[in-house]
Amino acid sequence: MCAKKSGSFEDLAVVGVDIGKDTFHLVGFDRAGQLVMRKQIKRLALNATFEQLPRCIVGMEACLSAHFVSRTLRGMGFEPRIIPAIYVKPFNKGQKNDYNDAEAIAEAALRPNLRTVSEKDQDQLDLQALHRVRARLASRRTATINQIRAFLIEQGITVRSGLRALKNSFETILEQRRDEISPRMRGILIGLYGDWLWLDKRIGDVSGEIEEISRTEENCANIMTIPGIGPMISTAMVAAVGKGEAFDRGRDFAAWVGLVPRQFSTGGRTILGRITKRGSRYLRMLFVQAAKVIMMRPHRWSDFSFGSWLTEAVARMPRNKAAIALANKLARTAWSLLRHGTRFDAPKDAAMEAI
Repeated sequence: MCAKKSGSFEDLAVVGVDIGKDTFHLVGFDRAGQLVMRKQIKRLALNATFEQLPRCIVGMEACLSAHFVSRTLRGMGFEPRIIPAIYVKPFNKGQKNDYNDAEAIAEAALRPNLRTVSEKDQDQLDLQALHRVRARLASRRTATINQIRAFLIEQGITVRSGLRALKNSFETILEQRRDEISPRMRGILIGLYGDWLWLDKRIGDVSGEIEEISRTEENCANIMTIPGIGPMISTAMVAAVGKGEAFDRGRDFAAWVGLVPRQFSTGGRTILGRITKRGSRYLRMLFVQAAKVIMMRPHRWSDFSFGSWLTEAVARMPRNKAAIALANKLARTAWSLLRHGTRFDAPKDAAMEAI
């Protein structure tokens, strides 16, 4: 399906692409803002279609395969812009359909001050995939452990909290409570325990691969010189933002992670609330965990350049609020090292646990 409206096709200035599994919907405007193209193509016809178009700006929403499409079009001489969906929504007019979405993307792509998503290379996508696989496996392991506990409670057997406590006592429970647990339930529990052990092995394998990457990747090694930050945070950050070019300063990165107060200001009054929790939930969780690890060891604070600041922060604010403030500082410091290719001002003690 192809429709050409008023305006010159040769003056094509921007194309909005609504990416689907099998089909793409294209809407193009010329320099005067006139609609000159409205077209549906198959995914396999992407290269052939854009080879016939004049080189221009191509906007697309951040979604699955957006980075692949962006790299493909950039190699053909176009200027691709990956736009977060939240910034496209204000430009949507009328009913929800693919052509209206593509038109909204095209209009958003022309905004001069619009923040776009940095294009990821294949190494970043691979590293991001490792983290997502590990997170899924960890979630499945937690679900499996909870199910084992639930089935044991139904048999009147409770185990104290903690993964290690259940693992150490599981075989003893099956042996000592043999008369209380039916053969069928015993088989179910043994099967779930086997799933648990398999998930442990898979998580260990993926974690080992992530740690190997962190040792060989220079940017990850630089970030890991920060106290409390280890292979997980360093590789997750590199996978998410590359070298951090999308941010002008560390405060912008901390805001993107969602570690700044939510603002609702009006009439000249500044009103700040809880943290925004925008951006990458996974990366925010890792930074907060790193901050809490550091706060668990107050005797080590004097070894760090921010030790005096942390001591004063804990004294004047609740502990969880201080943890968020420390996570914000770690995020801004990590961005600075990543952006400028430097290392932290103090060597990390091998005894400090890192994430």
